Amino acid sequence: MDYEEYEKQCKEIRAENDNLLKIFEEDLKSKGLSEQTIGRHISNVDFYINEYLLREDARTMEEGVAAIDTFLGYFFIRKCMWSTPGTIKSTAASIKKFYKSMVDHGKVKKSHYEFLCSEIKDGMEGWQEDCAAYNDPDAANPFCWF
Repeated sequence: MDYEEYEKQCKEIRAENDNLLKIFEEDLKSKGLSEQTIGRHISNVDFYINEYLLREDARTMEEGVAAIDTFLGYFFIRKCMWSTPGTIKSTAASIKKFYKSMVDHGKVKKSHYEFLCSEIKDGMEGWQEDCAAYNDPDAANPFCWF
């Protein structure tokens, strides 16, 4: 695919993602969450579906189910200056809530959501440990190969 086709696909995906984020926001509001909490969840999910998933390829929200390990276990730790073990956990929680909302609205299969939850559960401890080590200037850096 050439760059113009990539940009066209990304534009279409972003438009769909905006609709999905509105659905998600309405679900969060209906649960009585504070504006600050809603804003945090929306920001975390927006970064995942509109930045990370579209970074190298035009991947849809549905394709994001299979990308969570690479996102939280590598990209988020290395490329997001705000990454801490706590932000990994809160970002994962936001993404889980988003995909649950998408299941509730028929946008994602329940089995895909269950896979995502399993990936998060299985990876969380290791991701947090890797993040703590990566952020500790005195620790041996697991991401440095030289």
